[in-house]
Amino acid sequence: MSIKYIESIDEVIEIHNKTVEISGGGALGVIDTSALESALEFIKDDLYYPTFEDKLTHLFFVANKSHCFQDGNKRIAISLGLKFLINNGYLRATERFIFKMESISLHTAAGRIDKDLLREIICSIVNEEDYPEELKIKIMNAISE
Repeated sequence: MSIKYIESIDEVIEIHNKTVEISGGGALGVIDTSALESALEFIKDDLYYPTFEDKLTHLFFVANKSHCFQDGNKRIAISLGLKFLINNGYLRATERFIFKMESISLHTAAGRIDKDLLREIICSIVNEEDYPEELKIKIMNAISE
């Protein structure tokens, strides 16, 4: 299956602006999108990010942690992840992604969920109906620290 990527930072800025507007407001200013621009290119490299889940994890993590925008960085991480899922036909995972990633995004931004755990979470959301018990315990341990 050929992966359909988010192609430009202009598309990301448009998604950001709509996300902030629809989700209750906030500042629309751009701080520095260079990290996100790099991520958009870097996830195309199958050597570093061989699976769809690896690509989605990196995109989400960079959008969440890089503070590219004045406001809405956690929200844009969710919106870009959702767009990436939809673009690539993972429609069954979209509802789970929206529902579960709101709190995951918050804990990722706060540093309680690292990139490795984030990858496990995303793999579960994409491929399973619910988190396995072992993953639930890892999440609980991470967010209670």
